[in-house]
Amino acid sequence: MATFEVSPVDARPTLSAETGDRPFDRVLVANRGEIAVRVIRTLRRLGIRSIAVFSDADADAPHVRLADDAVRIGPAAAAESYLDADRLIAAAIATGAQAVHPGYGFLSEDAGFAAACADAGIVFIGPGARALEIMGDKIRAKRHVAASGVPTVPGIADPSLDDDALIEAAAGIGFPLLVKPSAGGGGKGMQIARDRNELATALPAARRIARAAFGDDTLLLERLIERPRHIEVQVLADAAGNVIHLGERECSLQRRHQKVIEEAPSPLLDEATRARIGEAACEAARSVDYLGAGTVEFLVSDAAPDEFFFIEMNTRLQVEHPVTELVIGVDLVAQQLYVAAGRPLAIRQADVRLTGHAVEARVYAESPERGFLPSTGELLEWRAPAGAGVRVDGGIRSGQVITADYDPMLAKVIAYGGDRAEALARLDAALAETVVLGVDTNIAFLRRLLAEPAVQHGDLDTGLIDRMPESSSDNLPGEVLEIAKAVRAEAAIDAARASGGRAWQLARDWRIGRTENVRPRPEASGITAAKAADGALWVHTALGTWRVPADDRRAALAARLAMIERGGLADPELRAPMPGTVIAVLVADGDRVEPGDAVVAIEAMKMEHRVTATVAGTVRLEVAVGQQVSRDQPVARVDASAEASAAPNPTTESSGAPHEGARP
Repeated sequence: MATFEVSPVDARPTLSAETGDRPFDRVLVANRGEIAVRVIRTLRRLGIRSIAVFSDADADAPHVRLADDAVRIGPAAAAESYLDADRLIAAAIATGAQAVHPGYGFLSEDAGFAAACADAGIVFIGPGARALEIMGDKIRAKRHVAASGVPTVPGIADPSLDDDALIEAAAGIGFPLLVKPSAGGGGKGMQIARDRNELATALPAARRIARAAFGDDTLLLERLIERPRHIEVQVLADAAGNVIHLGERECSLQRRHQKVIEEAPSPLLDEATRARIGEAACEAARSVDYLGAGTVEFLVSDAAPDEFFFIEMNTRLQVEHPVTELVIGVDLVAQQLYVAAGRPLAIRQADVRLTGHAVEARVYAESPERGFLPSTGELLEWRAPAGAGVRVDGGIRSGQVITADYDPMLAKVIAYGGDRAEALARLDAALAETVVLGVDTNIAFLRRLLAEPAVQHGDLDTGLIDRMPESSSDNLPGEVLEIAKAVRAEAAIDAARASGGRAWQLARDWRIGRTENVRPRPEASGITAAKAADGALWVHTALGTWRVPADDRRAALAARLAMIERGGLADPELRAPMPGTVIAVLVADGDRVEPGDAVVAIEAMKMEHRVTATVAGTVRLEVAVGQQVSRDQPVARVDASAEASAAPNPTTESSGAPHEGARP
């Protein structure tokens, strides 16, 4: 389910920016999930026939159901489906598509794919090869825009320098420094170095990650701006050379360089700075003869908001584009289509007005209490919120299986209001009504983040989330446990009635003569519940969403006895934190390890996670490189040494930024 409507009671702006005629007859959408659904909805509104592509994992996905036609392009692995340019081109040719919309992520910024589309006589809905090539390389992009007068962060961008040379050159910039892969994105491989020694360690680590993720280990160094704000500007450009900006988005709420909540406009900028940063973004776009919709990203000092520095340009639609659409009143996908068809922009800079405020929250299938590791499983229930000023961009449905094959973003919940306070309040209320049962999500974390005083006051910076205190407790509230008992009792009674048995014989927590046996049905109290295959009960209430495990007393007793037998030591069994693929075994079978030593690396959803030893002892491996593992599957065991002491539970550490709607 996905919607692109806001209640008509809201006085949202509507900018007349469309020509009214149809730019194409048939367009293939080379993507999946919520962005594919979002693009298809605009195609349908404009009367354009939509063609979806799907892997085996997405055969019955919402974007496939919504499209007019659909083509299978391969197995679940992205490299053999959504990243296979030849299969996408073949699908476009076979269906008579005149154009391809790449969405974001996958091949949306791939110059080779854009060239292949052109060679096949198909319009690539995006910028030209020059913009893709220049802006796709951070070092080249920084040099290029600097030559055009766009301010850049002081740093070193010389691909000829090796690690030793970079360390020597760093003295001229000053610490702290940010090490960044030139070909990267989404924060993947970024490292912070506060002195020369840290830099010597960060450089090889960043090169290794960059080589594995992007096939290019070129690095650049930039001055680290403390307490920075991440502000980006939406631009539109046509083939006639017209370039305008549609205001800015505040994207400072990030975790490990990954955006979490975005808003438009920024609460930091005044009108004068907005005009200056907007013109700088337009100049960056002009410098590469940009075509279509793009985003120019800047770092802005919280202490000196009139200073801003170019970071990079994203040559595609952004995940957070809906907040701009709501405050400007323009459909950015429609603008992409018209520009790609050769039409001039129907609006000028003087027409652009920012009205009201919009805030977006990304809903991920992830477990905040497990270090935000992605979560997988059957989506037992999905219910999008509604109400005044609420928009939901989603590409999921109840019954769908969330796998580790793709990015874990499920949907985006966006709220519009007359001012920032109203938009924030509406977003929190919408998140409270968002029902996702069957997989862990970050919804409770998002609501906690929105409630932070600094967020409410607009005092943002990219390190705010890292400074937040841990959640007070993961324990199930007593009220939720009571609800779970009521739901299970009700289900037992219904089952007994259906089978002709006596309810009092089958239902737990039910006794003759007890008045509490008479309970209202959960749905009458605004409660949603669903039972998973493993017997766990997922419950959504006004308090949040909870997974109540099945009451397995035998397993609980076995776990308690095992801990007593270990003398209270941490569990020596090392388990996979999530489903994925073993990409590295970092020790040999029989090696001695200490607590915290990395044993196995597992990759899933574009992240590398390391499973570490919990006790000192001899490691016994249970997996090999290339093996698929499930969540909590044992991957190794440490035969504890006699002198080993208690240690924390198994931990994982990530080598890169967690998630991005766009593929790094």
